[in-house]
Amino acid sequence: MTERVWPSGAATAIGSMPGTDPAEAAAIVFGELPDFPHLPELPARGVGADMLGRTAALLVDLAVEVVPSGYRVAARPGHEHRRAVDLLRWDLDAVQEAREKAGAAPPAFKVQLAGPWTLGAGIELARGHRVLTDRGALRDFTSSLLDGLAGHVAEVHARTGAPVVVQLDEPSLPAVLAGGLSTPSGYGNVPAVPEPEARDLLTTVIEGVRTITGQPVIVHCCAAKPPLGLLRKAGADALAFDLAALDGATAAFLDEIGEVWDSGATLFLGAVPTTAPSQPPSLKDVGEPAFRLADRLGFNRDVLAERAVPTPACGLAGATPEWMRRALSLTRDLGKAFVEPPEGW
Repeated sequence: MTERVWPSGAATAIGSMPGTDPAEAAAIVFGELPDFPHLPELPARGVGADMLGRTAALLVDLAVEVVPSGYRVAARPGHEHRRAVDLLRWDLDAVQEAREKAGAAPPAFKVQLAGPWTLGAGIELARGHRVLTDRGALRDFTSSLLDGLAGHVAEVHARTGAPVVVQLDEPSLPAVLAGGLSTPSGYGNVPAVPEPEARDLLTTVIEGVRTITGQPVIVHCCAAKPPLGLLRKAGADALAFDLAALDGATAAFLDEIGEVWDSGATLFLGAVPTTAPSQPPSLKDVGEPAFRLADRLGFNRDVLAERAVPTPACGLAGATPEWMRRALSLTRDLGKAFVEPPEGW
């Protein structure tokens, strides 16, 4: 599936935002990104509000707790797990209120959760090893996550009235593939996961998500050199990455991007800095890399309107409130520029 539900010229954000007020965050998202708002993540609230905690809140018949090294599988839901569930519920209340104040339902609404490899890398089993080291446990987590996501998507749709698009965040995937994750002792690394195995699990999850939503599935990876080809082969309909990854990019990596784009995938291009630069950028400053990419790869610039969505480079949790608003405004205006480039571009 590659048919988009969001309109041409739409813009969105990756997920996280600064602050601790879900009502304010939801109001800003609906105001700045009316064509493709997303469920804000506010990690500054602490345990349960970060990517792993929020994703764990969706698990069915599985629970996590917090230990000094991070999240660990728990025998039953405790305080930390219940807190994550409550935070997510409050966020949905805030989104519903913002949606009602905005008026009509948006064309699409996006939610984010950790992908299977990042979830398996970030949560420990009871004995301290990462979930991904136990393939049976990893399958259980994947199945549980899809079960929970089905209910989550249904509730988000009921509250927003919009088609729900899911973004899977996989920041840990490159380390999983490269054997770059440490063991519990810290003296060794978890063996690298072969690409076919990584791809097969991603395919299972992407197909499961697509069945739940009936919409294209986005996979986001903010690594310096995201494995775009692998993600596309796994079935991702859209790929989100930081355009800064193109700085000094090899010809092979550019070819990979070109092949992915040519295959019909949509690229979510992280064009706007996540924190305020020393010199305030203009719309042309943030837009030029996207237009330059289309030119370098030999595409007609119309591809940006047809199969590209601008976003901030990554999450905005580290931004000041002022820059966060400016970043979202630039992102929205860049979406319009993809459709109608200003004179001189």
